[in-house]
Amino acid sequence: MTAEAGQDRHDDDPAPQPAVRTASLVKVFRKQRAVDGIDLTVPRGSVFGFLGPNGSGKTTTIRMLLGLSSATSGTIELLGRPMPAALHDVLPRVGALVEGPAFYPYLSGRANLQRFDAADPTSDPRTRRDRVATALERVGLTHAADKKAHAYSLGMKQRLGLANALLAPRDLLVLDEPTNGLDPQGTREVRNLIRSLADDGTTVFVSSHLLAEIEQVCTHAAVMRSGRLVAQGSLDELRATGGRTVTVRTPDVGAAGAVLARLGLAPRRDAGVDTLVADLPADVEPEAVTAALVRADVRVRGLSVGGGTLEDLFVALTGEGFDVAA
Repeated sequence: MTAEAGQDRHDDDPAPQPAVRTASLVKVFRKQRAVDGIDLTVPRGSVFGFLGPNGSGKTTTIRMLLGLSSATSGTIELLGRPMPAALHDVLPRVGALVEGPAFYPYLSGRANLQRFDAADPTSDPRTRRDRVATALERVGLTHAADKKAHAYSLGMKQRLGLANALLAPRDLLVLDEPTNGLDPQGTREVRNLIRSLADDGTTVFVSSHLLAEIEQVCTHAAVMRSGRLVAQGSLDELRATGGRTVTVRTPDVGAAGAVLARLGLAPRRDAGVDTLVADLPADVEPEAVTAALVRADVRVRGLSVGGGTLEDLFVALTGEGFDVAA
């Protein structure tokens, strides 16, 4: 690590430099702007979800971040260093799994990892065997370490790709659809692995179309649409921008409307004659609505809160459906 790389943060700095930062990043393929001027900021130490439908520019962005594809214009910083100028200094500190792993099919999983580790000029051959064994154990592949890679299932290949990314300590881990092909148990193990890496101080950047996974494991997220970044921030911030609504079913519609109005809400009739709906500001909790209705002797048949999820935000920003199943 260079002296400059080791000086990313000083004790008197108000905050560490972002793990990833782009400014006006553009990628043009012929006449198509696959990535259209995005300003992405990934906080150091976060688990960052990178969301968007197929064709939104997620993988193209990741390839530019890692120096696998050149940007048409704009700037990129990884771990506080400019890319691709500092590529050889930065990439040893970055692990990645992009567009599905590729292996030598007739070598075992263990032999594949040993070969990949040997290709790293910074790796110590004296500790290679132990590093490979540790990486295999972390992704749950010790039992299949000596099985030929061509006999691995898709989920096992994903695990082996993760093991390859973890052969050395990483400051940043970039994962493109890391749970692709995994069964529910494997998905849970990868989720726990990501959490443990974050607890150890690694910044984890996860591109995914599974909102349930992102909501369970990520601290921050960004949403891409048609090559543009349409939202980014902490999960709490994003949920708040998605907006919440409260729906009240009651035979006392008039009285309920008056209560909601006193709370600063703007109730409106829904399709049902006994139903009111109102937008719920961030500073008004559903429990306060319930308590106010009870104090006013309003008979409540049902009260529910909608919105405030990544799915709601995604639909509001893009107008598209999204796969929310894990």
